[in-house]
Amino acid sequence: MSEVILSKLLIINSHIPKSYDVDIPKHLPNFSHSPSKNLTLFPIMLVTSKPIVVVTGANGGVGFGICQRLLFQLCQAHPSDALPQSFSPRTQDEDINNSITYDGITLIMACRSTKRAETARKDLYQSLDKHVEMLRALPNYDGHAQKFRKNVDIQISYLDLASISTVLRFSTEMSLKHPYISHVIFNAGVASFSHIHWPDCIRQLLSSPMDAITAPTFYVQHKGEMSVDGLGWVWQCNLFGHFALFRAVESLLAASPIGGRVIWSSSLEASPKFYDSEDWQLKETEHSYESSKYQIDLVAITLDRYAAANSIKPIRHFISHPGVCSTNVSAALVNPVLDVLKVMLFYIGRFFGSPHHTIQPVKAAIAAVHLSLAPLIFITFASGFTSTNGKHSDANLGLKPVRFGAGTSRWGEEMVGLSDVKDWDKHAAEGEELVKKCNALFESLKSEESTRVDSETASERM
Repeated sequence: MSEVILSKLLIINSHIPKSYDVDIPKHLPNFSHSPSKNLTLFPIMLVTSKPIVVVTGANGGVGFGICQRLLFQLCQAHPSDALPQSFSPRTQDEDINNSITYDGITLIMACRSTKRAETARKDLYQSLDKHVEMLRALPNYDGHAQKFRKNVDIQISYLDLASISTVLRFSTEMSLKHPYISHVIFNAGVASFSHIHWPDCIRQLLSSPMDAITAPTFYVQHKGEMSVDGLGWVWQCNLFGHFALFRAVESLLAASPIGGRVIWSSSLEASPKFYDSEDWQLKETEHSYESSKYQIDLVAITLDRYAAANSIKPIRHFISHPGVCSTNVSAALVNPVLDVLKVMLFYIGRFFGSPHHTIQPVKAAIAAVHLSLAPLIFITFASGFTSTNGKHSDANLGLKPVRFGAGTSRWGEEMVGLSDVKDWDKHAAEGEELVKKCNALFESLKSEESTRVDSETASERM
């Protein structure tokens, strides 16, 4: 275990990041929504163990943005993304593991395309070096960025979430290379879009233009696509592959000296509207994307509550979403001209008050990075479970669980907001059933894979 050295006190006042109030659920405690009033006094903690962070789908889009933002934030001795948001409680609890200064990081890019990942890693190092030089030029530069940069190790590891064998090989590789994993950010995801249904598109644009560019309902999706494991392809890529990865590296997360965190990536489009619990692998639905993202909400909250109720040092699970970001997820739907038009509409939506249009991946990453760096007291109060002095209390388990969403102001200033998990009361039991089914399926596939590997090894020895 690493030494935790208490240094000095810091008063956080007007620098506390803003949050878009429109998403703060009404059931949460009535904390101040004004950053200027939310004055927080807390000790600065220096943790000598560096984080070991796994990001899936890190070679592009929001995944790349998460990696870049995380590196840029940790170049600061006191990362701004770690500060309490305006919805966070005020506290002076001396046991809080507050603003953490890291002198390095091991960042593991878990990607299906290692070639693209190599290019992305090169870009990350180059952008990081430029950022460090920019910080060095500031008048009050404290030297931390250079020290941090010397201890940055960006690694690439092959991972195909649609294949349980690669998930298990990835976990074996991690256990051989690293003594622990501190964070896993489940960013990777797919959508099996087929085409745009133009009559529905025009209808939604005319009747509800903001919804049309925020959570469109006119995308037509393929159905019945299967993975190499014989599971629903979208379901495995978005939910089960990540669930299996968590289970496979669970012991490494539990070994983290700074506490293990799992950040799941949901979506504004996550909805129970199209979800049929009988089709839990989403093989038959025409809305596999929205349904898989809603399943993520249910599973993440269920796992967090299980861990919180049964562990003194639980691995925490949180839900983030990137808002509306321009990535290649919709590449099958639009040509270059429509893509430009799409981005223009995003900016128009932001200008007219939408807090959800982050547009750029590095801005869309703020929620995931905040959940990675913020002291637990500032994020667990809203998740329905808190702890003090290692003694857990279920006093808040009646609270509806929330998601932490990336957002921006009209002028592009990043912030984090909260939103309820939709219809949690109606579907909480379904979350428990999903976890049980995923656990049973994981154990079954792991056993089959172990038998196959043993058989191949025996054949090679003959």
